[in-house]
Amino acid sequence: MRVLVWVLRALVFFTLFAFALNNRHDATLRWFFGYEWRAPMMIVVLAAFAIGCVFGVLAMVPGWWRQRRAARGHTPPSTTTIPSETPAIQPSALEPAPVHPPRDGL
Repeated sequence: MRVLVWVLRALVFFTLFAFALNNRHDATLRWFFGYEWRAPMMIVVLAAFAIGCVFGVLAMVPGWWRQRRAARGHTPPSTTTIPSETPAIQPSALEPAPVHPPRDGL
C-alpha cells in the first residue's frame, strides 16, 4: 500500500512538473495605475495558490482559537448547545448487555 501511495505522489509531482515546464512563457498582470508585473506563468500560478492557502488558514484561525478555549474549559462553545426537544438518554440504555457463558458441546 505504501508503494502505491508513493507511486501516486510521484505521478502527481511529475504531472505538475511537466505542466510547469510547458507554461514557462511570461504572463503579465496589470494592476491599478498602470503598474504591471511580468513573471513566468508557473510563478504566477504558484503565487496564487500560496495566497489562497494563506487566506484559508487565516480564515480558520478564529474557529481554532474558539475551540481551543472551549477545550481548556474557559468558555463553552456556542455550537454545542443541546436543544430542549432532544430526549434524554435513559439510564437503562447505558447499562452493558448481559454476558452469557458459552454452551457446552458447541
